[in-house]
Amino acid sequence: MKEIRDNARKLMKGFCRVCPVCDGKACAGEVPGMGGINTGNAFKRNVSALREVTLNMRLLHDVTDPDPSSNVLGLDLAMPVMAAPIGGVSFNMGGGMEEQDYVDAILGGCKDAGVIGCTGDGVPEFIYKSAFDGITKFEGHGIPFIKPWEGGEFEEKLDMAAKTGCSVLGMDIDAAGLITLRLMGRPVSPKSPAQLKEVADMVHDRGLKFILKGIMDPREAVRAAEAGADAIVISNHGGRVLDHTPGTAEVLTDVAEEVKGSAIIMVDGGVRDGFDVLKMVALGADCVLIGRPFCYAAIGGGRDGVVKYLGTIMAQLKQSMVLTGCKDIASAGLHILYDAF
Repeated sequence: MKEIRDNARKLMKGFCRVCPVCDGKACAGEVPGMGGINTGNAFKRNVSALREVTLNMRLLHDVTDPDPSSNVLGLDLAMPVMAAPIGGVSFNMGGGMEEQDYVDAILGGCKDAGVIGCTGDGVPEFIYKSAFDGITKFEGHGIPFIKPWEGGEFEEKLDMAAKTGCSVLGMDIDAAGLITLRLMGRPVSPKSPAQLKEVADMVHDRGLKFILKGIMDPREAVRAAEAGADAIVISNHGGRVLDHTPGTAEVLTDVAEEVKGSAIIMVDGGVRDGFDVLKMVALGADCVLIGRPFCYAAIGGGRDGVVKYLGTIMAQLKQSMVLTGCKDIASAGLHILYDAF
């Protein structure tokens, strides 16, 4: 991983420093780029909030070979981890890798490791075309995300996505505040509950399950579930759209209390290793999405780099499960946290 990170640092020079600890401090305000918006507080808060959650070490048990596997939205996963939807290698990551190569590295590496990767959307045609081509290449093994476009653009892209063979599709409604899209003059916007239901119905009509990414409030989580979202992602878009939000770990338990059982709960933001994955599951997540570290792994090491990174996550997750007495993912709960929010 050190070699992979060193290579990524060279290729992403000027866009990302690939810091030893990816905490948003060095890149505050660098949007476009890999940083958080304005002061970078929201990005930094994601990391610091999750760091404040501590695991309760428990060793009087018989767990020696835990099972980290999970089934999410009908997808069998070796562990409850997905690569978050990220696109725009050329203007966010330095262009050291072609968009298609990046997509293929994420999707292929995730498939090799027994999990699944999500793909991003954007204004330049090559971003979403690379995503759809990649998912098609890997026989539907990927989850395309489409931004909350105004007009007919969402449905047009939905039709293209449905042809890839995927079984799940997402909309990152938190992209409604992205500076990069505003600069390119392409309208994206929030959706009313009625509009969201129309979107969910369109997705379901094509035989796909629907993920809504960008929930940071328990009441909005309830509205999303009522509108037909099969899953929600608690996310502030990596701190890239609204400064001074809470960290996702801070709101996760409150959201889970409201919608657990009525929608699958996913979360991203500040997750860096397998220990963080277990923390998020204990706080109430069914699945965890990881963003920036996948960028370093893919750009620095291609498909093999993604596999290597996921292998590290798996080893850390299993270690943390043994040391907290979790025989499987379902065994993780607030009781394995020393001081939850």
